[in-house]
Amino acid sequence: MVTKASVRLLVSLGCVILAFAGNAQACAICFSGLVVTPGQRLDAADQAVIATPVDGQGRFRVMEIVKGDGTVGDILVQPGLVTPVAEAVMSVDGLTVGDGEAAKLDRKPVLLFHDKVSEKWTSLGAMSVDFAGWLRQLAQTKQSAETPKRIWPQLTLTSSYLTDAEWRDRIVVVAQQLESPEPLVAAIAYGELSRAPYAVTRLLKPQLDAAKLLTWTNDPRLASRRSAYTLLLGIAGGSGAVVALEQQIGAALATGDANNLSALLAADLELRGASRVDWLETTFFADHQRRLPEIQAALLALSVHGGADGTVPRQRVIEAYRYLIKARKPMAGFVAMELADWEAWDATADYVAIIRSKAVRDPAEEFAILSYLQRSPLTTAQAALDPSADQRQ
Repeated sequence: MVTKASVRLLVSLGCVILAFAGNAQACAICFSGLVVTPGQRLDAADQAVIATPVDGQGRFRVMEIVKGDGTVGDILVQPGLVTPVAEAVMSVDGLTVGDGEAAKLDRKPVLLFHDKVSEKWTSLGAMSVDFAGWLRQLAQTKQSAETPKRIWPQLTLTSSYLTDAEWRDRIVVVAQQLESPEPLVAAIAYGELSRAPYAVTRLLKPQLDAAKLLTWTNDPRLASRRSAYTLLLGIAGGSGAVVALEQQIGAALATGDANNLSALLAADLELRGASRVDWLETTFFADHQRRLPEIQAALLALSVHGGADGTVPRQRVIEAYRYLIKARKPMAGFVAMELADWEAWDATADYVAIIRSKAVRDPAEEFAILSYLQRSPLTTAQAALDPSADQRQ
């Protein structure tokens, strides 16, 4: 039973809860927010150069300036920053350097970042000087000193460090080097793609090659990048993409494999539009045979589209969330904070009823619902509609 004090808590919880929202939101399907990408490190560095090792003892000669001050030909010294030498191998005579030769200094150019706080240089790995111009373009897309506002509680979306305008510039630069033959360049490009807001990523449609993306999504060597390339495949479109996505979604549902399901569903929604949400509601929310990972995948796909407010309008996503609240009351808290961020207060009555009925058992979900109700301007009026409800329970 919810006491009168609990009902009052719904309208006073704001004294202890603060919710923040950033401008640009990273795509939740691709970016976990738990890993700092090379692009983020480039943004944070006050200097970045491509340099070659001089002696293997932390001395490097600058070949290209990517960011910050410096002069080509300068010698940088960072004690302890040692470049690799020829790897030792095991032989019948013990540990030796290959073919009995002395270890040789690897003089391949490396990408170095300088941190003004620690006043140290760090190496990201080998990088040909041929890509210095591309790196400068990438660095120049970050013009402002703006830092992200905190989003709390963090449920689905991760804040990015660029403004919307900066992302629009950066995504074009990133697209040029996806799966570059230079491994570090490819890693940097993918890292930025993975944290780009989905609404910005959709702007790449004219540049995308659906056939190439389909190849990448089927390449086992790129398994860790499959979700991002699946989303791009949905944006690229085409009959081949429709067939491929339909087959993969069917296989995932048949086997219960939810590993890439959120990306597949988001791409499918991009291709088919808002009318496809009806199928998603019936398949994942109404069917109580669906497992939790499958339901979460459907919600994540909807979340990405709700954030973009494009092919699938945000209002249609809100309606789907309310469908979930009614069809699966114990899971109603999954969407509470996002509804609050979108100021979708029509769910207030549903959430008041759920709190009163104790349909939600998970403390984190209950907290999310209470946070929504605290922020909703309709909570006080809704709680007053039936003041005797507490006594009847």
